[in-house]
Amino acid sequence: MSPKSETHRVINTVWKSEQPRLIASLTRMLRDISLAEEMAQDALLVALKKWPETGIPSNPGAWLMQTAKRRAIDYFRHRKMASTKLEEVGRIIEDNTPDHEADLVEALDDEVGDDLLRLIFTACHPILPAESRVALTLRLLGGLTTEEIARAFLATESTIGQRIVRAKKTIADAGIPFEVPRGEERAERLGSVLGVLYLIFNEGYSATAGDDLMRPQLCDEAIRLSLVLARLAPGDSEVHALLALMEIQASRTSARTDAKGQPVLLLDQDRLRWDQLLIQHGLTSLQQAIDLKGENEPYALQAAIAACHARAQKAGDTDWPRIAALYAVLAQVTPSPVIELNRAVAISMAEGPSAALALIDTIKDSPALQNYHLLYGVRGDMLSKLGRHTEAMLEFRKAAELTRNEREKAYLLGRAEEKNIV
Repeated sequence: MSPKSETHRVINTVWKSEQPRLIASLTRMLRDISLAEEMAQDALLVALKKWPETGIPSNPGAWLMQTAKRRAIDYFRHRKMASTKLEEVGRIIEDNTPDHEADLVEALDDEVGDDLLRLIFTACHPILPAESRVALTLRLLGGLTTEEIARAFLATESTIGQRIVRAKKTIADAGIPFEVPRGEERAERLGSVLGVLYLIFNEGYSATAGDDLMRPQLCDEAIRLSLVLARLAPGDSEVHALLALMEIQASRTSARTDAKGQPVLLLDQDRLRWDQLLIQHGLTSLQQAIDLKGENEPYALQAAIAACHARAQKAGDTDWPRIAALYAVLAQVTPSPVIELNRAVAISMAEGPSAALALIDTIKDSPALQNYHLLYGVRGDMLSKLGRHTEAMLEFRKAAELTRNEREKAYLLGRAEEKNIV
């Protein structure tokens, strides 16, 4: 790889990591999400031009932030805004050094002191439609492209793009404050915020596109923000349940790929590599949700399923009948063909592939699953176990065509080409 290509690779990595904080901090300063995004993008363009010549800065995140602040000052000067506004923005930006960051945050907003959390609550304002809240927050905090969000929503790219543009315009026109609300208003927005964090975590846990199976930084950010929410709302069972689900799922991260980065299926993972501390934290959070009478809420049911795996020292010890039963309850609480697909996997382990395939065939024509690669991957697995190798090969190939994740694609094509299938 040439030095220039390597520099661009590093820039891309840094950008994915720093973009959410950059936009959040700039939004706090500028009180304009669209303008904050523009300034952040300008900083990225400057980095793409300068870093191949000067080398990667020792603190690339701080470099991008400082460059974005300077671009903001230039923007206001160019627009010849009122001198008082320019002085105000300039003072905030000049004073916002690492030594003064904590004091500035405390002075500007409420007790949370977290720009990313403020940005989530701003993007999840009830003035926006639910689907727009999620799309906007995934774009701003998850750093996902419009295409990635569209795949997560099983929607078209143009539809998601329009939602994001309209959402930012609505926030700007309504003058929504950049803050974490208090009291009843906070409670009203909490469910939407949890939904956003759930999707951000899922994107990190199983990336919809790219060369890597996972984007652990997104998982870490979702868990971090959920911990903050748990301190904000200690009596809310859903907060603890979602935190439990994330912690238990994240405990498997280091075991989910092999030395070459290839996926390792759950049943084949080395459970000694599972993070036991995260598992214990997750089980504690799940118990808190149960103590708050939230055991039959969606996140708690999913966390209970994850806990069944976490408690099994060996794959053969897994309580698959209980997992299938939990999925059945979850399907009643939140009916979804995706949940039924997951239930089919549990049924295959508890009762055999024939019973699972029968369930899959009742949902395989669902419109929501037509471009869902896991439908074809799971169906291919069931057909393979039943000895229907030619049909399984076609299903695995279809799944490989649909996924945008290169690791998953390679794995699925490998399944399709296995001698015992072909």
